[in-house]
Amino acid sequence: MPANEVGFSEDAVLGGRLLLRQPLHGHRVGHDAILLAAATCTHAGEHAVDLGAGVGGAGLALARRIEGVAVTLVEIDPELAALGRANADRNGLAQCVRSICLDVEASTAEFTAAGLAAGSAAAVLMNPPFNASQNASPDRGRRLAHTAAPETPNRWLRTASRLLQPEGVITLIWRADGLQQVLSALADDFGAISILPIHPKPNASAIRVVVRAVKDSRAPLSLLPGFLLADADGKPTPQAEAVLRDAAALSLMGT
Repeated sequence: MPANEVGFSEDAVLGGRLLLRQPLHGHRVGHDAILLAAATCTHAGEHAVDLGAGVGGAGLALARRIEGVAVTLVEIDPELAALGRANADRNGLAQCVRSICLDVEASTAEFTAAGLAAGSAAAVLMNPPFNASQNASPDRGRRLAHTAAPETPNRWLRTASRLLQPEGVITLIWRADGLQQVLSALADDFGAISILPIHPKPNASAIRVVVRAVKDSRAPLSLLPGFLLADADGKPTPQAEAVLRDAAALSLMGT
């Protein structure tokens, strides 16, 4: 959609169910955020925390799909945090979605002061930065959103573990070729890990993995059948259309 103000655009996602105002440059909401929201399992009356929320794409998509869930967006960039707040209001979700400006790696005391006490969330969802620092973008917004240190998964998952109640669920999306980093970071605090590979088309290697895990569980790992974004002709698959346009859930419960 055309920019409604210099430097910004308003973009419809989820088949028009959400309208997001976001910067024209820097990190922009795409398939990753919608897949992440679709894979997050929570229920009305529960509290979910979206770490590294940006303008709120994933958290707002979750709130749109599950009526009655409370969502807190956590974002380090004050401009993006403000946009997340405005987007919640724009979509009629301000009563159930709040946006706070806070570093995901902030201290326990800082999270508590922001109203996010330890054990306060039933679900955490996150799309952490996953590009190596040598590939960092010159654009500050993209750099913050995309550039990771080697310890990024460990640090973000420590925060997630602290926020989650016992048997709370973490859901994250990551580069497929970085799966080992995620599994290593999950090892101490999480189990019942389910991995969903995301493939761009048939016979292509996975480009992303969506990972679900349960705090304090010792249940075994499940590797799920891959999810195809497009068919051999490059057209979105019916399953992808259902998730990306129709707000369908994406189950990672395993078998």
